[in-house]
Amino acid sequence: MKTMAEHPDVNPQDVLRGQTDRGQRMKNRSNMIRVFVSSTVTDMSSERKALLERAYPEVLAFCRSLGLVLEVVDLRWGIRNVSSGDHDSCEIFLQEIQSCQRISAGPDFIALLGSRYGHRALPRLVPEKHFEVLLSKLSKNPEGVKQLSQWFLKDSNAVPPAYVLRPIAAHFPHYSDLRPESRPQHDNSVLSWRFTENQLLQLLRSAATAAEAAGDITAEQKQQFFTSVTEREFQQGLWNDNRKPSALLFVREVPRQRVRDGPKRLAKYMDLTADGLLDAEAQGLLTDLKSRLYISSKKILNLHCVELSKGSVDPKRKEHAQYLDSVCEQFVSQMKSRITAAVDSPAEGRPRKMWGSIEEEEETSDWMVEEVGQHVARSEELCRGLIGREGLLGKLSVAMWESTNVRHGPLVVHGAAGMGKTALLCKLAQEMQRVLKAGSVMVIRLLSARHPQRPDIDHVLCSVCLQVCLACGLSPPSPLIAGTHLELLRFFRNILAQVSQQGNTLFLVLDAVDQLSDQHQAHRLCWLPIHLPPNIHLVVSMDTSSEAFANMRLKVESLGSFFEVERLSRNEGKQMVESNLRAHQRTLTPEQSDAVLQSFESTGCPLHLRLILSAAKRWSSFTPLTEMHLSASTQEMMSQLFLMLEETHGKELVGGALGYLALAREGLLEAELRDVLSLDDDVIGEVHRYSLPPTPSLIRLPPLLWARLRRDLEDQLEERWTGGVATLTFNNRRLSEAISSRYLMSERRGRSHRILAEYFQGRWSGKLKLATLPGLSLLLSDRKVPPQPLWFAPGLANVRKLQELPYHLLHAGLWEELQQEVIGNAEWLYCKSRVCGVPSVIHDLDQSSQHIDCTETRLIRDALVLIKPTMDFLDSHMDMSLFFTELLARLCSLAPSFPSVIGRLCSQCEEWLLTCPEPTLIPKCSFLQQPGGALQHTLSGLQGGVLCLDVSVEAELLVLGLDDGVLMVWRLSDQQLLHTLLGHSGAVLSVKVIDSSSCCLSLAADGSLSRWSLMKGQQLLCIQEAVPVDSSPSSVHLHLSEQSQLIYVYSCTQVKVWTQEGAELFSSSGEDGSVVLGVLEESVFSLTDSGLVRIFHPLHDAVETQLENSLTRLSLVKTVVSPKRGKVFVATREGVLHQISRTGKHSAVEFPLVPSLLCVTEDEKLLIAAAERTLSLFNIDRDSVDKVLDLQHDDEVLSACVSSDGRLLASGAADQLIRIWSVTTGALLDSLCGSDAPVTSVVFCKGSVVSASAAAASVHLWNLKYDTRHKPAAHIPSGSAHVAITRDADRVFFVRQSSQREVMSWNNSTGSLSERLSVSAQVCCLELAQHKRLLLCGLTSGTVLIYPLALPQETLCIPPPESLCRVLCVAVSTHEKHVAVAYEDSVCLFEISARDSVPTVEGPLHRFPLSLLHGPLSSMALLSDRRLLYGTSCGEVRLHDLSSGAGSALEPHRSRVTCVMGSNWGTHALVGSEDAVQRLWALTPLTLDHTMEYKGFLFEGVLSAAFSESDHFVFTGSQDRTVKVWDVQTGNLLYVQYVYSPVVRMVTFRNGFVALSQQGAVIREVFHCPDDIGPDYNPLKNVKAQYRVTSREKNRDVQQNSVSDPQDFNPAQFNLNFMSMLRAKPSSTCVIL
Repeated sequence: MKTMAEHPDVNPQDVLRGQTDRGQRMKNRSNMIRVFVSSTVTDMSSERKALLERAYPEVLAFCRSLGLVLEVVDLRWGIRNVSSGDHDSCEIFLQEIQSCQRISAGPDFIALLGSRYGHRALPRLVPEKHFEVLLSKLSKNPEGVKQLSQWFLKDSNAVPPAYVLRPIAAHFPHYSDLRPESRPQHDNSVLSWRFTENQLLQLLRSAATAAEAAGDITAEQKQQFFTSVTEREFQQGLWNDNRKPSALLFVREVPRQRVRDGPKRLAKYMDLTADGLLDAEAQGLLTDLKSRLYISSKKILNLHCVELSKGSVDPKRKEHAQYLDSVCEQFVSQMKSRITAAVDSPAEGRPRKMWGSIEEEEETSDWMVEEVGQHVARSEELCRGLIGREGLLGKLSVAMWESTNVRHGPLVVHGAAGMGKTALLCKLAQEMQRVLKAGSVMVIRLLSARHPQRPDIDHVLCSVCLQVCLACGLSPPSPLIAGTHLELLRFFRNILAQVSQQGNTLFLVLDAVDQLSDQHQAHRLCWLPIHLPPNIHLVVSMDTSSEAFANMRLKVESLGSFFEVERLSRNEGKQMVESNLRAHQRTLTPEQSDAVLQSFESTGCPLHLRLILSAAKRWSSFTPLTEMHLSASTQEMMSQLFLMLEETHGKELVGGALGYLALAREGLLEAELRDVLSLDDDVIGEVHRYSLPPTPSLIRLPPLLWARLRRDLEDQLEERWTGGVATLTFNNRRLSEAISSRYLMSERRGRSHRILAEYFQGRWSGKLKLATLPGLSLLLSDRKVPPQPLWFAPGLANVRKLQELPYHLLHAGLWEELQQEVIGNAEWLYCKSRVCGVPSVIHDLDQSSQHIDCTETRLIRDALVLIKPTMDFLDSHMDMSLFFTELLARLCSLAPSFPSVIGRLCSQCEEWLLTCPEPTLIPKCSFLQQPGGALQHTLSGLQGGVLCLDVSVEAELLVLGLDDGVLMVWRLSDQQLLHTLLGHSGAVLSVKVIDSSSCCLSLAADGSLSRWSLMKGQQLLCIQEAVPVDSSPSSVHLHLSEQSQLIYVYSCTQVKVWTQEGAELFSSSGEDGSVVLGVLEESVFSLTDSGLVRIFHPLHDAVETQLENSLTRLSLVKTVVSPKRGKVFVATREGVLHQISRTGKHSAVEFPLVPSLLCVTEDEKLLIAAAERTLSLFNIDRDSVDKVLDLQHDDEVLSACVSSDGRLLASGAADQLIRIWSVTTGALLDSLCGSDAPVTSVVFCKGSVVSASAAAASVHLWNLKYDTRHKPAAHIPSGSAHVAITRDADRVFFVRQSSQREVMSWNNSTGSLSERLSVSAQVCCLELAQHKRLLLCGLTSGTVLIYPLALPQETLCIPPPESLCRVLCVAVSTHEKHVAVAYEDSVCLFEISARDSVPTVEGPLHRFPLSLLHGPLSSMALLSDRRLLYGTSCGEVRLHDLSSGAGSALEPHRSRVTCVMGSNWGTHALVGSEDAVQRLWALTPLTLDHTMEYKGFLFEGVLSAAFSESDHFVFTGSQDRTVKVWDVQTGNLLYVQYVYSPVVRMVTFRNGFVALSQQGAVIREVFHCPDDIGPDYNPLKNVKAQYRVTSREKNRDVQQNSVSDPQDFNPAQFNLNFMSMLRAKPSSTCVIL
């Protein structure tokens, strides 16, 4: 309810510091134009109708195009008489004018004046002194005094006392009875009231005239008995507003009145007396009013002279139609002019932020100040209503004061709903502000302030962090941190620590944390810090009965941290009553006050008392106790409120208005509420139950009806300002819940949602809607609701539609429309992502998935989750082409399987991109990570690789040990990080969950052993020197004895035993040369030098047994313990498996492999052993060891696990795949692709698989029961050493980093390995002759192997040179007639030909030596005329003619040349290097055309390139994970696309390219480039970078700079830690679901 311009005295920094005394002066910027239309009811009805039908829609469209909301308040529309039985119309009109003046950013008052002065109503209130003066002047008229005394009663509850006019029904009970059967009585009451009103007015006027003459009252006080309601409106709207002109004035004069136009004909247009004669006094007052207007309002006056026809304005008459057209044209043009002026020169003196604009960028500090100001202002308002609670406030203050300089925990305020917890916290903040030092920061978040919407914890934390950073001068969180939950949690805790270290005091209040949304399971309070640093105070509140409170009791042990808000005493209630009534200038009689307190005493609830006071302030002193309707509970009091409203305003109107406000997501604008109520046939039917609308073809809710209802609801409603727009909603959550239970039962709720959905769809805009009214069976009428396009103007979105439509379509059951207009509408997804943020779209789709079992919805939702990091990085400034490209690149492979929604969505994206007026790349396959498949979630936010993990199936906890010494505890049920355990300084080697999942043990490379509480996240025990420092994970083992609960730590040379309290019981250093084999329960198995196996209890005697085959001559490889069988299995390098039992019994069998992995299953029936690519299963259920299965893999097996039921086996391999096998049959059931790192850990957990890698900072959760229709296609392993791809992308060849003596042939169509090509030496490079289908492999031995793809059985060979130098590069000429091979010392040219359809290689035809003084050749291209263009690792670039032997040096680069590519037609060549510089050379003649420099946040340069078929464009793939398109003729950058991984190989294909990324994905895209590109086009709009092109002048051989730098960018602005993170691991934007 604040005014709309920013106060010049308010310092934003004070607001950010939470200074509550500045809160009320913070004002919102308005994006609303709200105008009040003032006129008489009948006189200007034709003009008002014309404006409604023609002018308002045009002004509305204009306002929308500027990001403004237009609301027209015409309270006289749709009614025949404004008089109400309670005489409150005039007060309502004046309040509405004040509201328009307060809210409107432009014009706020429209005056229409004709030939009627308007109704001169009796005043509802007359001050006691004035009334008694008036009565004294009527002493000679006892009948008049009696009549006035009957109608005006003294109200002693008013302060000061006043006489109040009684309702008409008090004397004429049928006045408001419109039932047909009561029509005669009603007509008689109306007639009687007219005469009575006239008599009363005459009495008051005569008395007032006499009183003024006697000097007892002023002329102004006298005038209230003569002035019409219309003139009072003019006074308020035109003359009391001293601002610049904000009104429009239209006056209609009738030039002459014909004799035959008597009073009856002119009744609509002239003032008449009660007896039907022209009111001469009124006409005189009208003349005076017009004279005043002509003098004082010339600048806004629009004067028209119109001769009436038959006493009216007839739009069918030409002159009248022209008049109405003129009025509408003037209205539109002047409104546009005034609005434009207001927009161009906003009151706060700074540019206005357009609501819904995707083009404008708002400063973070601006919206942060606005949000903080709203919370602070609301807090200040709530403080004023707090009475009592001094004792509780004192306890809280003392608790904070005592903990200021030490580490402490948060304080928890709890109590029942409605007990005043919020007001208490606001008062506490106010009190603390007064005692804290000047540099302190106060952060207040009232989390229930936007009910029914529940805030997300990420939004709350981000908002808090931003405020603290801006207030304390710290660096705010980057968009990527703000968009990642774990990173945000870390940032939040770090900010608290930084503020504490600065010595500043931070007071953080989070009210109603139980009202947070379910995002990230916020009610479990994992985000809430339990240990706070000095000077940081955190106070939270919650309902005692909430889930959040139960979790808080588990987290915080100290009962001294909990403070309960109890019920108020009778005395405190009395103080609250007196304070509240005093603020409203009211009081109560002793009897009324006692009744109020007696009712309140039953609950002691402040909310209950506020509801009572809402009614009590309307009681007069003569209101009998029987009419007060008090109740003994809050719920009953709400019911009484609803009954009172229904009796006064009608059940359907009350139920509809309250229901729609309660259902709306973000509240409703008043204009929206009036529109929606106009669409509700039940409401319209009730309004017109006994009378037809004035214009049956145009039916709307009369605005005055809502205005009266709002007046009675003023204590329960609040305005919420967002983006400069005010919506109406309820100020209390419990009231909303009561409304829902009373008015929104299932059928009514669904119908209300449907009406709201249809409104925001714009279904009835410009259309006729069927209505059923009494006396008319069927009636088609226009409801005059506005259209609801998605975009109001280019770049200007319909925010209200985005906010509300999905929610109402879903809950109305309009699921088909939801899929068409929202889920499957690409433009909608983009628009809402840009305007409201991707999380809001994801939230919509999450809600849809809860009600609709639709796979496509979930897939689109997951695709947006994958896109979100990019949007976060770009601060949500992604343009439509990039958004559609991302959608296509993730979803297009799913379109054939899901045509109805995803297929249509992809078609929309592709059609838009093909007609895009700007250059763009159009994906033709899903090369970005696609949603769906088995991958359910990725636990990200890890700082290092995972060396070990353990799972508690019962508690669903996952404990990870990282290579940076950190332990992380996750809850698998909701994928939430519970604890980050810090304490180890070296890599975590082993973890084990113990004590029924309440604790865990960990061993680290720093030699320490720790015991942790998994409930509290605290270190319980730390033992130093438990293992040798810098041990490896495979060399140390951790064991807990189930019987004695002793902790055993052993390596191959030592054993140590501790109690869980940390007491060391045993230590053996292995000085006798024995080797520890394992620990069975409490028995240690070791092997001595002499071949004896010692089995001993550390605290008891030992048993020794001699092995039949002494192990001293054998090499131990792996050992594993089988506790249930009491055995230790020992595998040796000589192929023997030894079994040693606890009793000393020993047996040995041949073992077919030397295992790198050895383990037993959970039931210990199977032994799992892996060696290289083979995983074998052995049955050990009997004493023998019998092989069951051999499972062959494509790469080395690194991990394996069998499910608890023994049916499935999961294996992880170096090829980054997880394979699921049937233990029974050995069949490969599934291969899971998406790890992007060797899988070193894999474990089953309740039907899911958890996988991790020591080389990746993430953990994957896989769901084995998934829809195979959306299984992502497998691709080659990430990070392959060398790759090549055919131009049709059907075959990919790669060489693994781990094994470079094999070339793998990958069938991209089937997503599987098709062939292995073994080679004699390590592969140095791969090249493909695309047309002749030849694969060329250069080896370190100097040999080049050539594989004809059409002849798999054939292999050609180019033997090594005499020097046996290794091959550096291989290049094939454009027409594939020649191949050049670069060795370390020379380059040779060979000819490719064919004999008998078999390809052959002849040569070398030419050879030229390479100087050893220069750097090694790093990249080259063989041109069609036998010229070789090559670059070196030192940056040199040379062109050598192999035919003539001539060579020339070209302009060098400053770093290693990484890419040399010739064009398809031999006219150009591109040379790129690591220094981010690339040069485009014209080859005939040899000249440098363009030098293209590009710098982003990573500067590693160009990796690959390909020219388009026409050579008009060149595509480049860079280390910064982008694909760029350059214009060959101008050198200009045309397009940049982020592809999440460096592109390492590119091949021309049609009007685009085929490429391979470093992650192994195949990219296939076409380039769309319009003939004309606009001059404002900026290729860098979706990236943070800059580029420059230096080109030669085509006509002369001189250089000219053609700088194309449309976006200034400072690389130093980037977070260096983020850059190093990107270099070290895959992009964090590749977040997997």
